[in-house]
Amino acid sequence: MQLELFFNFNGNCREALDFYAKVFNATVDGVMTYGETPVDDSGYQVAEADRDRVMYAGMRIGQMTAMFMDMPSDQALEVGNNIMPTLSDTNRDEMIRIFDALSEGGRVYQPMQKTFFSPWYGMVEDKYGFIWQVMQYEPM
Repeated sequence: MQLELFFNFNGNCREALDFYAKVFNATVDGVMTYGETPVDDSGYQVAEADRDRVMYAGMRIGQMTAMFMDMPSDQALEVGNNIMPTLSDTNRDEMIRIFDALSEGGRVYQPMQKTFFSPWYGMVEDKYGFIWQVMQYEPM
């Protein structure tokens, strides 16, 4: 199982990526904007204001992968969602168990479901106000 951190920004993610790459002497691994999101059956449409915002970028810092994104313009950046712990593993049952445990006394933002980037993904706020992303990934 991997624990990673997702750093969220309010439209200045690219600037932050440049800053952290210099600080940690690291390389940014691919930047995807909301406008580059693949079309799927969910009916999700990217707001024009978000097209150039960063949806995902990764950076290896030591032994950890840090992930970065801009919050969509219709979501406020606030304590609790500015850093999101992200758990990922190949074991779907374990990810579901952890997701269900985190949701006790909390709030589910996205139920565990298939997405274009994961065979099983969900987002939940725990009872302490931290928002977790939980995902299964396919073994290589």
